[in-house]
Amino acid sequence: MKRVFVFEYLTGGGDAGMAEAGEALLQQGRAMRDAVVADLLEVPGVQVSAAVCEQAARLPPGAASAWARPGESAAAFVAREAAAHDLAWVIAPETGGLLAQLSRRVDPARWLGCDTAAIEVASSKRATLQRLAQAGIATPLAFGDEARRWVVKPDDGAGTVDTRVHGHVGAAEQDHARRLRAGQPSTLEPWVEGEALSLSLLCEPGRADLLSVNCQQVDVDVAGRVSFDGVRINALPGAESLVRIADAVARALPGLRGFVGIDLVWHRLRGPVVIEVNPRVTCAYEGLSAALDRSIAAEVLAAHVREPACA
Repeated sequence: MKRVFVFEYLTGGGDAGMAEAGEALLQQGRAMRDAVVADLLEVPGVQVSAAVCEQAARLPPGAASAWARPGESAAAFVAREAAAHDLAWVIAPETGGLLAQLSRRVDPARWLGCDTAAIEVASSKRATLQRLAQAGIATPLAFGDEARRWVVKPDDGAGTVDTRVHGHVGAAEQDHARRLRAGQPSTLEPWVEGEALSLSLLCEPGRADLLSVNCQQVDVDVAGRVSFDGVRINALPGAESLVRIADAVARALPGLRGFVGIDLVWHRLRGPVVIEVNPRVTCAYEGLSAALDRSIAAEVLAAHVREPACA
């Protein structure tokens, strides 16, 4: 019997007040956690435990609850539970190096996901775009001369938290400088106009299986604040150019493993432009196994057996 521990940061007792968006992020975290747990419970020979907190204590039937001890940090909790299980599947934001920190606390043979080196690159939006651009992949960095709008956001941010679009580069530069003075790692990029999409991938070293192309609902209000309002999974099947993008990203970041998300924009002239790489489960995981009629969790486990993550 294989014992798997699932840890999602917010529902596992993390900072539910993150960036004043606690309730919305908690709901997203619960949905991702429960989807992964439910998938794992369907895999023969697998026992599942999952981290819970008072605000998200209910799990899919059949899973065991794991609670952090009073005063125990997320890193210590994950390390303790991972050592007591055969495998650990961790979902956490890259903000502040959190996901990379958690990965370093788990034996690579037990870690279900991207290796630490890939997580560290993907944790910086700027470093990710530079790596991808070096590999010949289209990114916002190529749009400087033709940009009509500019976006400022945390370099290690989660989702659209604290993301602002500006109509003039001068205003964007002021916003960017203000954040840097406040000690907030931030990035300023051209805003790419087009349809917001995401890719869900199953990755092994240097290669990717494109599971689905998803439509994202991303809105910008009159003040330039960006919000994420949901995702429609498996919306555009069979886009060959996106298969090529998925493979190219996996080659550029060969430490990507397991379930990975890519955010991109389909530009009307240039086609797919990669915005960021999410080295973990994303909101698009929920309902995806049923939509594809395949067990993503079982495939993640099988891929790990073939090639466990490296530290």
